[in-house]
Amino acid sequence: MKNLLIITSYFPPETGAASNRIFHLAEGLKGHDFNVSVLTPLPNYPTGEIFKDYKGKFKHTSTENGILIHRLWIYASNSKNKLLRLIAMLSYSFSLLWFFMWNKIPKTVIVQSPPLLVAFTCMLFLKSKKRRLILNVSDLWPIAGFELGALKKNFSYKMLERIEHFNYRRADLVLGQSIEILTHVKSICSEKETFLYRNYPDFKSPELNYNPTDGRLKIVYAGLLGIAQGIYKLCQELEYSNIELHIYGSGAEQLKIETYISNHPELPVVYHGQVSRMELHEVLLQYDITIIPLLKRIYGSVPSKIFEYAKLGLPMLYFGGGEGESIIKTHELGWVAEAGNYADLNSIIASIDGQILSQELRHKIMINGKKKFDFSSQLTRLKEKI
Repeated sequence: MKNLLIITSYFPPETGAASNRIFHLAEGLKGHDFNVSVLTPLPNYPTGEIFKDYKGKFKHTSTENGILIHRLWIYASNSKNKLLRLIAMLSYSFSLLWFFMWNKIPKTVIVQSPPLLVAFTCMLFLKSKKRRLILNVSDLWPIAGFELGALKKNFSYKMLERIEHFNYRRADLVLGQSIEILTHVKSICSEKETFLYRNYPDFKSPELNYNPTDGRLKIVYAGLLGIAQGIYKLCQELEYSNIELHIYGSGAEQLKIETYISNHPELPVVYHGQVSRMELHEVLLQYDITIIPLLKRIYGSVPSKIFEYAKLGLPMLYFGGGEGESIIKTHELGWVAEAGNYADLNSIIASIDGQILSQELRHKIMINGKKKFDFSSQLTRLKEKI
């Protein structure tokens, strides 16, 4: 078996798309004759605090489902303070350097990016002629940070751009979760070998047992309650005359959302907290449609929820623009509202007739999801690249 190391900033028991993406990659490669190990921080996302079972530890090593997992020390923080966020990233980078010094590193390494500084540490210190470095790019930083308003085009931005370009140049292969990401990489390193690696889910589709709505349209959002998703603004902008909104997840905007709901008891908005991924799959099926919003269109971003919900047969209302919008349209997975246009969003919602939301519609979406977003066949193609 070929030894392979995955270096990531997110891994279960942490929740979210980034954690799920790397977990499925590790599990999938293990099933394709790779001896997989994972380097990751002590779990702390999205709370910004080390999880209870790992507190007080400098390092934790375990074997889970045949995968060796090394969890390293990190100064955990989800603060909006840029200095504290930088310290958190640097602390994990230092832990990685310590690990590199005292452990034998496999000849094939997959590095998750962002965070850029963590990826930079790996690309700088692990590059050798005998080692194959694979950079797995899930979002384009610093571009995404600028589009979200978190970064300004100043000296720091230019430094991050240099780090980004360095990471691409050092990689032997770049994996990107969107065509836009790979186009961007090619614009910087035209000869770079790339591979489109979508965040397809790996689970068995459930039995469909849907009863169409006979009253208010039940809309659900599940996922990170961060700035990029804009769920707080969504709560403020929706027209509630014939809908109800249900929210699952946690993140930076959670308190604002809970406060808003508390201050507006007349609105049919319910926050259900956070549930496990397996529980969520069962819960989601009771709703009529799910909404996938982004506060702003972010170049290179394709929410992985699209692929997961397709496999659940859940109709989607996409409100984020870009490549995700074209995927929804091409594969007939639901409806699209113009990014950032809440009047258009409310108009689209008002046009959704309960009679359209049938068992047949869900079955069609599920079939499309299974056929077009197949995890196993994608992994087989990736194995050939590795």
